[in-house]
Amino acid sequence: MSGASPITLRLTGSAAAAGFRMPAEWERQSVVWLVRPHNEETWPKCLASAQREWDAWRAALARVVEVRDLWEIGVPTNDSWIRDFGPIFVRHATRGVAGHSFRFNGWGDKYEARTLDDAVPDAIAARWGLPLWHHDFVLEGGSIEVNGSGTVLTTSQCLEGDNRNPEAGKGRIEQVLRDALGVTHVVWLPGGIKGDDTDGHIDDLARFVARDTIVSIRAPKGHPDHEILECNWAALNEARDERGDPFKVIALPVPEPIFYDYPADRFGPGGRSMLPASHANFLLSNGCAFVPVFDSGSDEKAIDVMAQALPGWRVEPVMARHLVVGLGSLHCLSCHQPAP
Repeated sequence: MSGASPITLRLTGSAAAAGFRMPAEWERQSVVWLVRPHNEETWPKCLASAQREWDAWRAALARVVEVRDLWEIGVPTNDSWIRDFGPIFVRHATRGVAGHSFRFNGWGDKYEARTLDDAVPDAIAARWGLPLWHHDFVLEGGSIEVNGSGTVLTTSQCLEGDNRNPEAGKGRIEQVLRDALGVTHVVWLPGGIKGDDTDGHIDDLARFVARDTIVSIRAPKGHPDHEILECNWAALNEARDERGDPFKVIALPVPEPIFYDYPADRFGPGGRSMLPASHANFLLSNGCAFVPVFDSGSDEKAIDVMAQALPGWRVEPVMARHLVVGLGSLHCLSCHQPAP
């Protein structure tokens, strides 16, 4: 079906009603989609260094899963954050894998039009015969985190912001998530860390490592993110899963604040900004956890926490000191496709 038109693959109705669900990230994967860093404006003064970090990670990732880089196969993009503009994959027990194409507006219209990025789900659908639902609704893959059994984590700062779906209230947003992802329960956290231009994506904050277990970043007093992360921590410890049971919540350390001097026209006079460096922006793939590290004092502790949280998994640190200058890291730069 590689030459099929996306029109012939267009699905309608509720994915959940049709028996589809979004699998947890630790379930078996067939492909991880990537886009090598290529936008000089995203990685000013360090694109080559970011590419070297990405190349090393790609080589490690390719040992556990098939990797497809859109640029290598002739699909152009504005940028490399395929987690947010790529398909959101769901799976059916007998009908295999399908995807959702949500509208991508550049994280709340913060940047120029991202028309190439927004077209990526259709490009993948056309070339690989992926059945696809289309939505006139803004949703980025990095803003949601599922346990594969009925619960999704997200943040109010992002999904309820006026720059995504201003006419949609919380009830409407939750219905979209239930219909698209096959979840029954939504857990809302307050918001995200400084330097994150996504308005609080969950993949920098709190991630499932098992159906009932979450690793969540937590900062000490005096850290710029301490207050908001304590609010998130409290919300997680008060939350319940789809069965009505509390979660096991494990603290993941944060790096000491890392700053970068951007061109003055990017962030105003001076251009100096705190980077959203987070060890929670990891990718789980086929028994290996790829965890971003930043040449920080928190690196070793973060790897130890992940190893304890994922017994039997290989935990591989990936240097992302320059990748995070683009305001994202490994999870943001990848889009995993579950095995049928």
